[in-house]
Amino acid sequence: MRLGGPILETYHTPEEFVGLHRQKGYTAAYCPKDLKAGDHAAIKAYRDALRDSDIVLAEVGAWSNPLSPDKKVADQAVAHMIERLELAEELEAATCVNIVGSWHESHWYGPAAANFGQAFFDKAVEVGQKVIDAVRPKKTRMSFEIMPYSFLDGAEGYLEYLKALDRDAAAVHFDPANCIHSPRLFFDNAAFLARQFDLLKDRIVSIHLKDLFLHPDPPNVHLEEVPIGTGGLDYVSLLKVLSQLPENVPVMLEHLPDEPTYKQAAAAVRAFATQAGVRLYTQ
Repeated sequence: MRLGGPILETYHTPEEFVGLHRQKGYTAAYCPKDLKAGDHAAIKAYRDALRDSDIVLAEVGAWSNPLSPDKKVADQAVAHMIERLELAEELEAATCVNIVGSWHESHWYGPAAANFGQAFFDKAVEVGQKVIDAVRPKKTRMSFEIMPYSFLDGAEGYLEYLKALDRDAAAVHFDPANCIHSPRLFFDNAAFLARQFDLLKDRIVSIHLKDLFLHPDPPNVHLEEVPIGTGGLDYVSLLKVLSQLPENVPVMLEHLPDEPTYKQAAAAVRAFATQAGVRLYTQ
């Protein structure tokens, strides 16, 4: 596995970008900021610098709602996904990732009853096929993040979606924390995530790492993302499971507020890997 995370510091060149990753001991990277499809010289410069430094480009985010009830918003999101998939292909990233979308009236990934229905599923298949067929990538994959507010809320829904998509370029972005929606799953997370992984492992191309804390109050379920090692996920067991993947698969930190917290999270992952007897790729 290759560990990576966001770069919050300012950089202006590919050399500065890879240098910051080296300083942090990261061997995987998110897409450089402000890089756009069609900017061939800049893309080549970053791609070459990453390759020369033995850093994998993990993912290009295409964060948007291609199933928005607002047709204009949905059309813009589909165009954005196509542009970002083109960028991922030219960068030779592991994946371009988005959510499948939501029919919530105002929130791009919000909960809606229709998100679990057949019409939403069929539309998500149609949009996923349209995006992949517009680019027909060979060096990257299009993936969709597991979220609790649609049918794509776990391995079973993901496998059904991949079968319906019927595209070799479709793959799995695995977010273990996003699979957990209840106290029962939270407390059984080691065994539950091992089952999720076993179903999806042949198609996983990128992973997000974070931790969860289950609040005791209020009485309705409140799961909060927290820095790795401060929540309830069994990271020793999780890393043992993830170590079954090929060595180049990136595991990426996310959703933390500042550089000191990312540094602590990276240290926690490395410590858990040592406990698990798992090797993280180093340069």
